[in-house]
Amino acid sequence: MPRIIHGADFHLDSPFTGLPPEKARQRRRESRELLEKLGELAKKEQAELVLLSGDLFDGERVYPETVERLRAVLGGMGCPVFIAPGNHDPYTSRSPYAAGHWPDNVHIFRSAQIEAVELPELNCVVYGCAFTGPERTDQALSGFAAPADGRLHLMCLHGDMGAMESAYGPITREQAAASGLAYLALGHIHQYSGVNRVGNTAWAYPGCPEGRGFDELGDKGVLAGTVEKGSAQLRFVPLCRRRYHIIPVDVTGRDPRAALEAALPETAEEDVCRFILTGESGGVDLPALETAFVPRCYVLQLRDDTRPTEDIWARAGEDTLRGLFLGEMRRRYDDAAGNEEERRKIALAVRFGLAALDGRDI
Repeated sequence: MPRIIHGADFHLDSPFTGLPPEKARQRRRESRELLEKLGELAKKEQAELVLLSGDLFDGERVYPETVERLRAVLGGMGCPVFIAPGNHDPYTSRSPYAAGHWPDNVHIFRSAQIEAVELPELNCVVYGCAFTGPERTDQALSGFAAPADGRLHLMCLHGDMGAMESAYGPITREQAAASGLAYLALGHIHQYSGVNRVGNTAWAYPGCPEGRGFDELGDKGVLAGTVEKGSAQLRFVPLCRRRYHIIPVDVTGRDPRAALEAALPETAEEDVCRFILTGESGGVDLPALETAFVPRCYVLQLRDDTRPTEDIWARAGEDTLRGLFLGEMRRRYDDAAGNEEERRKIALAVRFGLAALDGRDI
Protein backbone atom coordinates (compact mmCIF):
# COMPACT_ATOMS: atom_id res chain seq x y z
CA MET A 1 0.00 0.00 0.00
CA PRO A 2 2.38 2.73 -1.20
CA ARG A 3 1.97 6.35 -0.16
CA ILE A 4 1.61 8.35 -3.36
CA ILE A 5 1.26 11.90 -4.62
CA HIS A 6 -0.55 12.48 -7.90
CA GLY A 7 -0.23 15.84 -9.67
CA ALA A 8 -0.71 17.18 -13.19
CA ASP A 9 -1.12 20.29 -15.34
CA PHE A 10 1.34 22.64 -13.64
CA HIS A 11 1.72 24.54 -16.96
CA LEU A 12 5.00 26.07 -15.82
CA ASP A 13 5.98 29.27 -17.63
CA SER A 14 2.42 30.05 -18.68
CA PRO A 15 2.22 33.59 -20.10
CA PHE A 16 -0.72 34.67 -17.84
CA THR A 17 -1.86 36.91 -20.68
CA GLY A 18 -5.03 37.95 -18.84
CA LEU A 19 -3.04 39.87 -16.21
CA PRO A 20 -1.10 43.15 -16.33
CA PRO A 21 2.52 42.51 -17.45
CA GLU A 22 4.10 43.01 -14.01
CA LYS A 23 1.54 40.72 -12.39
CA ALA A 24 2.07 38.13 -15.15
CA ARG A 25 5.80 38.09 -14.42
CA GLN A 26 5.11 37.67 -10.72
CA ARG A 27 2.67 34.83 -11.38
CA ARG A 28 5.24 32.98 -13.49
CA ARG A 29 7.71 33.23 -10.59
CA GLU A 30 5.06 32.05 -8.15
CA SER A 31 4.15 29.08 -10.35
CA ARG A 32 7.75 27.89 -10.08
CA GLU A 33 7.47 28.13 -6.30
CA LEU A 34 4.78 25.44 -6.53
CA LEU A 35 7.59 22.99 -7.13
CA GLU A 36 9.05 23.63 -3.69
CA LYS A 37 5.59 23.16 -2.20
CA LEU A 38 5.32 19.84 -4.02
CA GLY A 39 8.70 18.77 -2.67
CA GLU A 40 7.74 19.77 0.86
CA LEU A 41 4.49 17.83 0.58
CA ALA A 42 6.35 14.73 -0.62
CA LYS A 43 8.55 14.87 2.48
CA LYS A 44 5.65 15.58 4.82
CA GLU A 45 3.63 12.69 3.39
CA GLN A 46 6.70 10.43 3.27
CA ALA A 47 5.71 9.70 -0.31
CA GLU A 48 6.99 6.46 -1.78
CA LEU A 49 5.83 7.25 -5.30
CA VAL A 50 5.03 10.46 -7.24
CA LEU A 51 2.92 10.35 -10.41
CA LEU A 52 2.92 13.47 -12.63
CA SER A 53 0.40 13.11 -15.44
CA GLY A 54 1.57 15.59 -18.03
CA ASP A 55 1.50 19.26 -18.98
CA LEU A 56 4.09 20.14 -16.37
CA PHE A 57 5.26 22.75 -18.88
CA ASP A 58 2.97 25.07 -20.83
CA GLY A 59 4.99 24.52 -24.01
CA GLU A 60 8.36 23.58 -25.46
CA ARG A 61 9.81 27.05 -24.83
CA VAL A 62 10.74 26.99 -21.15
CA TYR A 63 13.02 29.19 -19.06
CA PRO A 64 16.22 27.29 -18.15
CA GLU A 65 15.76 28.13 -14.46
CA THR A 66 12.34 26.46 -14.54
CA VAL A 67 13.78 23.18 -15.81
CA GLU A 68 16.64 23.37 -13.31
CA ARG A 69 14.26 23.93 -10.43
CA LEU A 70 12.02 21.05 -11.51
CA ARG A 71 14.99 18.68 -11.75
CA ALA A 72 16.27 19.74 -8.33
CA VAL A 73 12.91 19.35 -6.60
CA LEU A 74 12.11 15.97 -8.15
CA GLY A 75 15.63 14.71 -7.49
CA GLY A 76 15.32 15.65 -3.84
CA MET A 77 12.12 13.70 -3.24
CA GLY A 78 13.94 10.48 -2.42
CA CYS A 79 11.36 8.26 -4.15
CA PRO A 80 10.52 7.17 -7.71
CA VAL A 81 8.91 9.92 -9.79
CA PHE A 82 7.09 9.20 -13.06
CA ILE A 83 6.22 11.76 -15.73
CA ALA A 84 3.81 11.11 -18.62
CA PRO A 85 4.22 14.08 -21.02
CA GLY A 86 0.96 15.62 -22.26
CA ASN A 87 -0.29 17.65 -25.21
CA HIS A 88 1.33 20.90 -24.00
CA ASP A 89 4.68 19.29 -23.19
CA PRO A 90 4.94 16.31 -25.56
CA TYR A 91 8.11 14.27 -25.66
CA THR A 92 10.02 15.40 -28.76
CA SER A 93 13.65 16.03 -29.59
CA ARG A 94 13.07 19.71 -28.71
CA SER A 95 11.20 19.20 -25.45
CA PRO A 96 12.72 20.09 -22.06
CA TYR A 97 12.47 16.40 -21.20
CA ALA A 98 14.99 15.53 -23.94
CA ALA A 99 17.58 18.08 -22.78
CA GLY A 100 20.18 17.60 -20.07
CA HIS A 101 20.37 14.98 -17.34
CA TRP A 102 17.38 14.14 -15.18
CA PRO A 103 17.83 12.67 -11.68
CA ASP A 104 18.10 8.91 -11.43
CA ASN A 105 14.83 8.62 -9.49
CA VAL A 106 12.87 10.35 -12.30
CA HIS A 107 11.42 8.23 -15.09
CA ILE A 108 10.01 10.05 -18.12
CA PHE A 109 7.81 8.03 -20.45
CA ARG A 110 9.08 8.80 -23.95
CA SER A 111 6.94 6.69 -26.28
CA ALA A 112 3.31 6.66 -27.35
CA GLN A 113 3.32 2.95 -26.51
CA ILE A 114 2.59 1.91 -22.93
CA GLU A 115 5.71 1.04 -20.97
CA ALA A 116 5.89 -0.89 -17.69
CA VAL A 117 8.37 -0.11 -14.90
CA GLU A 118 8.67 -2.61 -12.06
CA LEU A 119 9.21 -1.43 -8.48
CA PRO A 120 9.92 -4.66 -6.55
CA GLU A 121 10.44 -2.82 -3.25
CA LEU A 122 6.80 -1.64 -3.45
CA ASN A 123 5.48 -4.85 -5.08
CA CYS A 124 4.23 -2.47 -7.73
CA VAL A 125 4.29 -1.86 -11.48
CA VAL A 126 3.87 1.64 -12.90
CA TYR A 127 2.72 2.00 -16.50
CA GLY A 128 2.67 5.07 -18.67
CA CYS A 129 3.15 6.59 -22.09
CA ALA A 130 3.71 9.99 -23.65
CA PHE A 131 2.18 12.38 -26.09
CA THR A 132 4.76 12.76 -28.85
CA GLY A 133 2.95 15.67 -30.49
CA PRO A 134 0.33 18.28 -29.60
CA GLU A 135 -2.53 15.89 -30.36
CA ARG A 136 -3.26 12.22 -29.85
CA THR A 137 -6.42 10.67 -31.25
CA ASP A 138 -5.61 7.00 -30.66
CA GLN A 139 -6.83 5.28 -27.50
CA ALA A 140 -3.80 4.35 -25.40
CA LEU A 141 -5.81 2.04 -23.13
CA SER A 142 -7.46 0.11 -25.95
CA GLY A 143 -6.70 -3.58 -25.43
CA PHE A 144 -4.55 -2.98 -22.35
CA ALA A 145 -4.89 -5.34 -19.39
CA ALA A 146 -2.48 -5.62 -16.46
CA PRO A 147 -1.78 -9.20 -15.35
CA ALA A 148 -3.48 -10.59 -12.25
CA ASP A 149 -0.17 -11.44 -10.59
CA GLY A 150 -0.71 -10.15 -7.07
CA ARG A 151 1.23 -6.96 -7.65
CA LEU A 152 -0.21 -3.43 -7.48
CA HIS A 153 -0.67 -2.01 -10.99
CA LEU A 154 -0.79 1.78 -11.47
CA MET A 155 -0.77 3.96 -14.57
CA CYS A 156 0.30 7.57 -15.14
CA LEU A 157 -1.47 8.94 -18.22
CA HIS A 158 -2.47 12.22 -19.85
CA GLY A 159 -5.85 11.74 -21.48
CA ASP A 160 -9.51 12.63 -21.84
CA MET A 161 -11.86 10.29 -19.98
CA GLY A 162 -15.18 9.69 -21.72
CA ALA A 163 -14.55 12.04 -24.65
CA MET A 164 -14.35 9.70 -27.63
CA GLU A 165 -13.96 12.46 -30.23
CA SER A 166 -11.17 14.15 -28.27
CA ALA A 167 -7.83 14.95 -29.91
CA TYR A 168 -6.17 14.64 -26.51
CA GLY A 169 -5.93 10.95 -25.71
CA PRO A 170 -9.50 9.63 -25.53
CA ILE A 171 -10.18 7.00 -22.85
CA THR A 172 -13.40 5.07 -22.28
CA ARG A 173 -14.68 4.02 -18.90
CA GLU A 174 -15.00 0.50 -20.28
CA GLN A 175 -11.28 0.50 -21.11
CA ALA A 176 -10.43 1.70 -17.61
CA ALA A 177 -12.65 -0.95 -16.04
CA ALA A 178 -11.01 -3.71 -18.11
CA SER A 179 -7.45 -2.46 -17.49
CA GLY A 180 -6.77 -4.40 -14.30
CA LEU A 181 -5.26 -1.24 -12.80
CA ALA A 182 -5.71 -0.40 -9.15
CA TYR A 183 -5.36 3.31 -9.94
CA LEU A 184 -5.33 5.37 -13.14
CA ALA A 185 -3.61 8.71 -12.44
CA LEU A 186 -4.88 11.11 -15.10
CA GLY A 187 -3.97 14.58 -16.29
CA HIS A 188 -5.53 17.04 -18.77
CA ILE A 189 -8.71 18.21 -17.02
CA HIS A 190 -7.98 21.23 -14.81
CA GLN A 191 -10.78 20.65 -12.30
CA TYR A 192 -10.46 18.09 -9.51
CA SER A 193 -12.70 15.19 -10.49
CA GLY A 194 -12.98 13.43 -7.17
CA VAL A 195 -11.73 9.86 -6.87
CA ASN A 196 -13.95 7.71 -9.10
CA ARG A 197 -14.25 4.00 -9.70
CA VAL A 198 -15.11 1.89 -12.75
CA GLY A 199 -15.05 -1.82 -12.04
CA ASN A 200 -12.07 -2.40 -9.75
CA THR A 201 -10.13 0.57 -11.12
CA ALA A 202 -10.02 3.89 -9.30
CA TRP A 203 -9.24 6.99 -11.36
CA ALA A 204 -8.95 10.72 -10.79
CA TYR A 205 -7.88 14.06 -12.19
CA PRO A 206 -6.24 16.20 -9.48
CA GLY A 207 -6.80 19.32 -11.59
CA CYS A 208 -4.18 22.00 -12.02
CA PRO A 209 -2.32 23.11 -8.88
CA GLU A 210 -2.63 26.83 -9.66
CA GLY A 211 -5.44 28.64 -11.47
CA ARG A 212 -4.50 30.71 -14.53
CA GLY A 213 -7.86 32.18 -15.50
CA PHE A 214 -11.54 32.50 -14.64
CA ASP A 215 -12.19 29.01 -16.01
CA GLU A 216 -10.05 27.62 -13.15
CA LEU A 217 -11.75 28.81 -9.98
CA GLY A 218 -11.13 28.20 -6.29
CA ASP A 219 -8.61 25.98 -4.55
CA LYS A 220 -6.18 24.05 -6.75
CA GLY A 221 -3.78 21.31 -5.76
CA VAL A 222 -2.74 17.66 -5.94
CA LEU A 223 -3.82 14.31 -4.47
CA ALA A 224 -2.03 12.50 -1.66
CA GLY A 225 -2.69 9.25 0.16
CA THR A 226 -2.46 5.51 -0.32
CA VAL A 227 -3.48 3.06 -3.00
CA GLU A 228 -4.03 -0.66 -2.72
CA LYS A 229 -5.96 -3.13 -4.80
CA GLY A 230 -9.64 -2.24 -4.48
CA SER A 231 -9.01 0.97 -2.51
CA ALA A 232 -7.62 4.44 -3.28
CA GLN A 233 -7.57 6.57 -0.14
CA LEU A 234 -6.56 9.86 -1.69
CA ARG A 235 -7.36 13.35 -0.45
CA PHE A 236 -7.17 16.71 -2.20
CA VAL A 237 -4.33 18.93 -0.91
CA PRO A 238 -4.46 22.63 -1.94
CA LEU A 239 -1.12 24.01 -3.16
CA CYS A 240 -2.13 27.22 -4.92
CA ARG A 241 -0.65 30.60 -4.06
CA ARG A 242 -3.67 32.52 -5.39
CA ARG A 243 -7.25 31.77 -6.38
CA TYR A 244 -9.60 33.03 -9.06
CA HIS A 245 -13.13 34.02 -8.00
CA ILE A 246 -16.28 34.98 -9.91
CA ILE A 247 -18.65 36.55 -7.39
CA PRO A 248 -22.18 37.81 -8.20
CA VAL A 249 -23.21 40.81 -6.08
CA ASP A 250 -26.91 41.75 -5.93
CA VAL A 251 -27.14 45.51 -5.42
CA THR A 252 -30.95 45.74 -5.42
CA GLY A 253 -31.92 48.27 -2.75
CA ARG A 254 -28.30 48.51 -1.56
CA ASP A 255 -25.41 50.87 -1.90
CA PRO A 256 -23.12 49.16 -4.47
CA ARG A 257 -20.04 50.00 -2.42
CA ALA A 258 -21.45 48.41 0.72
CA ALA A 259 -22.65 45.37 -1.24
CA LEU A 260 -19.21 44.91 -2.76
CA GLU A 261 -17.54 45.32 0.62
CA ALA A 262 -19.69 42.54 2.05
CA ALA A 263 -18.84 40.21 -0.84
CA LEU A 264 -15.05 40.51 -0.61
CA PRO A 265 -13.41 37.14 0.15
CA GLU A 266 -11.11 37.07 3.18
CA THR A 267 -8.22 36.30 0.82
CA ALA A 268 -9.08 39.05 -1.70
CA GLU A 269 -5.70 40.76 -1.35
CA GLU A 270 -4.06 37.53 -2.51
CA ASP A 271 -6.58 36.58 -5.17
CA VAL A 272 -7.89 37.50 -8.63
CA CYS A 273 -11.52 38.58 -8.23
CA ARG A 274 -14.26 39.26 -10.77
CA PHE A 275 -17.38 40.81 -9.27
CA ILE A 276 -20.56 40.81 -11.36
CA LEU A 277 -23.05 43.41 -10.13
CA THR A 278 -26.62 42.19 -10.57
CA GLY A 279 -30.14 43.19 -9.59
CA GLU A 280 -31.79 46.59 -9.96
CA SER A 281 -29.83 49.79 -9.84
CA GLY A 282 -30.29 53.45 -10.54
CA GLY A 283 -26.77 53.50 -11.99
CA VAL A 284 -23.40 52.20 -10.86
CA ASP A 285 -20.29 54.37 -10.81
CA LEU A 286 -17.80 51.71 -11.90
CA PRO A 287 -14.73 54.01 -11.98
CA ALA A 288 -15.36 55.07 -8.38
CA LEU A 289 -15.82 51.45 -7.28
CA GLU A 290 -12.63 50.44 -9.06
CA THR A 291 -10.70 53.25 -7.38
CA ALA A 292 -11.97 52.13 -3.98
CA PHE A 293 -11.47 48.39 -4.40
CA VAL A 294 -8.44 47.93 -6.66
CA PRO A 295 -6.13 48.08 -3.60
CA ARG A 296 -8.27 45.45 -1.87
CA CYS A 297 -7.59 42.68 -4.44
CA TYR A 298 -4.52 41.26 -6.12
CA VAL A 299 -6.40 41.80 -9.40
CA LEU A 300 -9.91 43.26 -9.60
CA GLN A 301 -12.47 43.05 -12.40
CA LEU A 302 -15.92 44.66 -12.17
CA ARG A 303 -18.86 43.99 -14.47
CA ASP A 304 -22.15 45.81 -14.35
CA ASP A 305 -25.01 43.47 -15.22
CA THR A 306 -27.65 45.42 -13.29
CA ARG A 307 -30.97 46.43 -14.83
CA PRO A 308 -32.69 49.79 -14.42
CA THR A 309 -34.89 50.34 -11.39
CA GLU A 310 -38.48 51.27 -12.10
CA ASP A 311 -38.00 54.92 -11.09
CA ILE A 312 -35.46 55.34 -13.91
CA TRP A 313 -38.43 55.12 -16.26
CA ALA A 314 -40.55 57.55 -14.19
CA ARG A 315 -40.05 60.45 -16.61
CA ALA A 316 -40.66 58.36 -19.72
CA GLY A 317 -43.96 60.14 -20.41
CA GLU A 318 -42.56 63.67 -20.28
CA ASP A 319 -42.73 65.87 -23.38
CA THR A 320 -38.97 66.43 -23.18
CA LEU A 321 -35.89 65.00 -24.84
CA ARG A 322 -35.33 62.87 -21.69
CA GLY A 323 -38.93 61.67 -21.81
CA LEU A 324 -38.76 60.77 -25.49
CA PHE A 325 -35.46 58.92 -24.96
CA LEU A 326 -36.76 56.98 -21.94
CA GLY A 327 -40.05 56.18 -23.67
CA GLU A 328 -38.29 54.68 -26.69
CA MET A 329 -35.81 52.73 -24.54
CA ARG A 330 -38.58 51.43 -22.27
CA ARG A 331 -40.46 50.16 -25.33
CA ARG A 332 -37.34 48.30 -26.50
CA TYR A 333 -36.72 46.98 -22.98
CA ASP A 334 -40.26 45.59 -22.73
CA ASP A 335 -40.04 44.07 -26.23
CA ALA A 336 -36.89 42.20 -25.16
CA ALA A 337 -38.72 40.30 -22.38
CA GLY A 338 -37.10 36.89 -21.96
CA ASN A 339 -33.83 37.98 -23.58
CA GLU A 340 -31.70 38.99 -20.60
CA GLU A 341 -28.61 39.71 -22.67
CA GLU A 342 -30.52 42.18 -24.86
CA ARG A 343 -32.11 43.76 -21.79
CA ARG A 344 -28.67 44.14 -20.23
CA LYS A 345 -27.47 46.02 -23.34
CA ILE A 346 -30.53 48.28 -23.31
CA ALA A 347 -30.09 49.01 -19.59
CA LEU A 348 -26.47 49.95 -20.22
CA ALA A 349 -27.54 52.23 -23.08
CA VAL A 350 -30.07 53.93 -20.76
CA ARG A 351 -27.36 54.67 -18.18
CA PHE A 352 -25.04 56.07 -20.83
CA GLY A 353 -27.87 58.12 -22.36
CA LEU A 354 -28.95 59.65 -19.04
CA ALA A 355 -25.35 60.42 -18.18
CA ALA A 356 -24.94 62.22 -21.51
CA LEU A 357 -28.17 64.18 -20.97
CA ASP A 358 -26.93 65.21 -17.51
CA GLY A 359 -23.46 66.10 -18.79
CA ARG A 360 -21.72 63.64 -16.46
CA ASP A 361 -19.35 60.73 -16.92
CA ILE A 362 -20.37 57.12 -16.27
